[in-house]
Parts: sequence; C-alpha cells; structure tokens
Amino acid sequence: MSSSLHIYSNTSISQSLNLRRSFNRESLERRLVVKFNGRKPIAASCLNVDVKAPDSAGKIGVLRESKEVIEAEGRVMVGTYARAPVVLASGKGCKLYDVEGREYLDLTSGIAVNALGHSDPDWVKTVVEQANVLTHVSNVYYSIPQVDLARRLVACSFADRVFFTNSGTEANEAAIKFARKYQRHSNSKVAEPATEFISFSNSFHGRTMGALALTSKKQYRSPFEPLMPGITFSEYGNIDAARELIRKGKTAAVFVEPLQGEGGIYSATKEFLEFLRVACDDAGALLVFDEVQCGLGRTGYLWAHEAYGVFPDIMTLAKPLAGGLPIGATLVTERVASAINFGDHGSTFAGGPLVCNAALTVLEKISNPAFLTSVSKKGLHFKEILKQKLGGNSHVKEIRGLGLIIGIELDLPASPLVDACRNSGLLVLTAGKGNVVRLVPPLTITEQELDLAAELLQNSLPALDETGPKQEEEKI
Repeated sequence: MSSSLHIYSNTSISQSLNLRRSFNRESLERRLVVKFNGRKPIAASCLNVDVKAPDSAGKIGVLRESKEVIEAEGRVMVGTYARAPVVLASGKGCKLYDVEGREYLDLTSGIAVNALGHSDPDWVKTVVEQANVLTHVSNVYYSIPQVDLARRLVACSFADRVFFTNSGTEANEAAIKFARKYQRHSNSKVAEPATEFISFSNSFHGRTMGALALTSKKQYRSPFEPLMPGITFSEYGNIDAARELIRKGKTAAVFVEPLQGEGGIYSATKEFLEFLRVACDDAGALLVFDEVQCGLGRTGYLWAHEAYGVFPDIMTLAKPLAGGLPIGATLVTERVASAINFGDHGSTFAGGPLVCNAALTVLEKISNPAFLTSVSKKGLHFKEILKQKLGGNSHVKEIRGLGLIIGIELDLPASPLVDACRNSGLLVLTAGKGNVVRLVPPLTITEQELDLAAELLQNSLPALDETGPKQEEEKI
C-alpha cells in the first residue's frame, strides 16, 4: 500500500525575530498538520508559521491555557518531573512570562544555565547567523567554531585539550572513561591498574549510570542499582576521612565539586582542595573538578577553583557554556590526553557548529574581567541584603554561597517558601535535603532586581509558619 504526505500551509516563514515581543496567543495557533492516508494527524509547533488544515484532517486542538497544557503533559510525557504548575511562554533578561501573561523574576536561570539571561541580543544574533550557515556536521569532519571554542577554553584555563559533550552528566562520563584509560596507559606493566573512584557526601554528578554512581543521594541511586562498582563516598571537607581512602594502585580519580550546587551550596575550603591535590599526586590518581554548575563565572571567578589556587587534572563543564543550548566539555591536561586514542570515546552531536559558536559568545562575555567583578559585587550585595531581611527569621539557619550561587538553609522543608515566592512572581529552586533555597539568577541581573527578589523572599516567609514540624536531618 502506498503512502502519501499532505502538508497544508497558507503562508511563508518569516525570518524576522522580535526580541522584545510579549506572549501572543495567536502564535500558539500556528501549527503544521501532517496526514498519512487519513490516519491520525501529527501536529508540531512552528516558529512564525501559519498553517491551515482542512476540517477533514482531524486536527489536534491548540493548547491555550496553563491547565490544558499541564493536563496534556500528564497524558503524553513520561512522569520523570515533578514540575511547578507554571507554563512559561517567553522571556527577556531576568524576566519570564507564562501563557496567561504573568511576569516572574527568574532566580533559577534554567538551573544555572541562562547566565546571560533570556534572549540576550548578542547570543540571539550569533545563533541566528550560525543557523543560517551551518548547524551540524558530526565529528567525522572538522568545523571552525568547535576548534575556536576549544582554543579559547584552553587559553583561559589550566587545560591543554578539550572533549565536547552534550551535557554535564556526559562530561562526567567522559572523565570516568579518561581516568580509567589513563591508569591503564600509565601503568601498562601492572596486571590490575587502579579503577576505583572517590566521591563525597552531598555530591551530584549526573543521572547517567556512571555519573549516577558518583552521586551520593540515595533517592537518585537506589531505583537503579546495581550501579558501577568501585565508588567510595567520603565526607565532604573532611581531610582525615579522605586520607584513609585515597590509595596508590587502587584510586583512579577523585571527583569533587569545589562548590556543591544540588548538594546544598556547600563550599570547599582551600585546605581541603590542597590536600586532595597532594594526595592524588602521591597516589598517582587524577583530581577531577566538577564545575558543571559552579563554573564559568557563577562564583565571580571564571572557574570556581581559581578562588582556591588549586588546579585539577580534569574539569567538567556544561550548564551555562552555550547560554541555553545543550553542551558539555571535559577539559584535560596533556598528560591525560596522551592516554586517549581514536575511537576511545565519541559523540554524534557534541561540539556542533551552532552550539560552539553560541558558547564562544557566552565565554567572551563572561570571561571579561569587568563582568566577573560585577558578579562578585552583586553577590556580596545580595548576601548582605538577604541577611538583613531574612537573617532574623527563626527558620533561617544560614545564608551561604559565593558570587551568584547562594543557598538559604532552613530548619524545615523549603517547598512552601518556594511555592509562596512563585505565587508572588519570584522563581527560586531547592537544594540539599529539600531544606535549602537555591538562588542562581542570570549573571546579568541588576542590583535593583536582587533587591526586589530579597523583598519578595521576605514577604513570602510567613508561608513557613503554616507548615508542619521541623524536618529530621537525612542520614548520609
């Protein structure tokens, strides 16, 4: 039986983009309807496309309201996300807008991703121009943006070479493989080279099987066990405990976040990272810094480890690097890279021209010393005003962080406060054991916007008094 494809359209694609446009209901009515011999039609959203299907096509209705979208998601998506009940439609700077037109001040940045905010003009210009030239070629061939980005990352870091991925968890998977291969390469005469890894309490390194094995939270790990063997967890910041675990001939690498994001905004000490550096050198192990969330300007330093003057053998990056497009990177020294051969690792999509050119724009802006200074200044200002407005509340145990990654630790679950903030027009995240409010705004946020955020947080604090008893500390 032959098949036929019918596409009904009554207008052409407009190439113009209105960067400041507010949400337009009519834009949701633009859709493409594809019919296969009278079978179930497929509808797909299209940018600036007006598509009309005849009544006989059995078209799928357009979702207009938040309630409709949320209900539809529940019918067609795998239930992996406990989403907040907000359907976002557009954004500009540090503001987001839902489908009903409500405005939110965004202190989530897409989980520390949108470092330049939403619809940054330079970023948009780069993406549009590159999309019109070349988007994807795979790693079978060379491309200029990929090489340019790698050169730029090498020039502004400890690293000698770069491997591109599509996400932070993939960057950590690459680091796992590189560490294992390095040990095999550098100990070729040893029957059983080191294969084990050390990670730490409150750590988060990703959700793929290798990175998940390095992640300490039991609720992430237990449904998927058995995980990759050979992982030992030590208490974050405890030098004596780590000293007992890092062993020559056994430990392939130590994975650590200089500043833990998901774990609760805990910062390492200089002494702890210095010890890890020496201990790894003595044991022939590699030191891996996971800067997926805390790197690239978030702390007010280009790389979080610069605050401590301690440098790794491998560093993993991802979240903010391409300003909202999927990218990750594993940066390594020449010593590590020398162990890697053709075919040892790879990725179809990683390091494509579009994402790499976008990342070049992001890196150029964030690495500017004046930009980094502004992040440090705004971070200090924000912490100070938060302490003034929230510090006296009985539920607030500590306000901590560096630059524009700040945690507010509470003595009970943070979700009621997060919900109250959202209802007031402020978007924030949780972290730690669910008792930490995580604040990771765009690095371009103004002090006035930070002042407003602090005020909205303060006004939302009464929601905590309407909750139950204090939570018990999770046993790690």
